Amino acid sequence: MNSQNLTSSPSKTNIIGFAVNRTTYQDSTDWIVQRAKGRQSCTVAAADVHSLMCGYLAPKEHGYRLNHFTFVVPDGQPVRWALNLLRKPGETFLPDRVRGPELMLRLCERAAAEGISICLYGSTQSVLKKLQGNLTKKFPNLTIADAISPPFKALSPEEDAEYIQKIRQSGAGIVFVALGCPRQEEWAFTHYQQLDCPIVCVGAAFDMHAGNVREAPMFMQHLGLEWLYRLFQEPMRLWKRYLVMDPLYLMLLALQLMKLLPKKTSDDLMDCQNA
Repeated sequence: MNSQNLTSSPSKTNIIGFAVNRTTYQDSTDWIVQRAKGRQSCTVAAADVHSLMCGYLAPKEHGYRLNHFTFVVPDGQPVRWALNLLRKPGETFLPDRVRGPELMLRLCERAAAEGISICLYGSTQSVLKKLQGNLTKKFPNLTIADAISPPFKALSPEEDAEYIQKIRQSGAGIVFVALGCPRQEEWAFTHYQQLDCPIVCVGAAFDMHAGNVREAPMFMQHLGLEWLYRLFQEPMRLWKRYLVMDPLYLMLLALQLMKLLPKKTSDDLMDCQNA
């Protein structure tokens, strides 16, 4: 694993106890591609409100893992807004978030241009088939080294080791993981030392780029209303996430701005500022 001449990650800001990188699409893409070319293992999470709240409510599990990820990008407008509200003198205003599905496309574009192969891990065989077809159509020079659909159950140690061996043998330079939060972050955190490449958790990106899930119109995304669009699509599955978690996040953020937030999940924050 080559770690020479690799630039450090952008600075991090504490949002309700979690260190989120102050970064843009360009900086994130450059940073991850550099790690891929250097064959350096690292973990990348696209943190939206749901991910941060999962961490806040489970500080010793998802919260601990999230605060030990190498790179955490601000997926979701409320997370970007928080970074801008909490920015210190000299820190730049972030004009946009870094959304997992869009970051995946930008990384695939760079991977195709620079000869970096990718691996897809997660979702179903049918989704992976559609996804591979759409990605290679969009990026003809992209090499998909492997596409793995693990069973929706707890893996035995033997099964787990077999999948890791497949990824290693594929020679993939970037592994995209779509298992849903917090399962995908748990997988990345557990396996990153066994792989010599970036592991990028991208949530619903596989379904979106396979054409199974429609994305919100751009004006809704810019206004921070993507949650409303998705709620109308899947009300039974997502009502708690958006109607309970989001208001709780706003309350916690308000407490942080007033310096009244209990330090429940930030014990490890300083340890990972320079990760």
